[in-house]
Amino acid sequence: MTTKQRAYLKSLAMTMEPIFQVGKSSMTPGLTAAISEALEARELIKISVLKNCADDPRELAEIIAERTRSQIVQVIGKKIVLYREGKDDKKKISLPL
Repeated sequence: MTTKQRAYLKSLAMTMEPIFQVGKSSMTPGLTAAISEALEARELIKISVLKNCADDPRELAEIIAERTRSQIVQVIGKKIVLYREGKDDKKKISLPL
């Protein structure tokens, strides 16, 4: 992903609300599956890490990205933004070149 594409995705994510929250139980297989389904449907999602989660948001982002085969757009404070390109027939976001 180029810096221009990452900047474009960051601008899209600014207006989004987090659709998942990672709490005390951290990453569960069910949460991983749900995030993967959301990436399939939306391509770009925002995740909030709650205060009672002991894990570092950056480490969590790397774990989630690896498990869902997605890319980390950004991690700011306790917010994680992930992107996974959709299949050709289901693409919603067209990245700048």
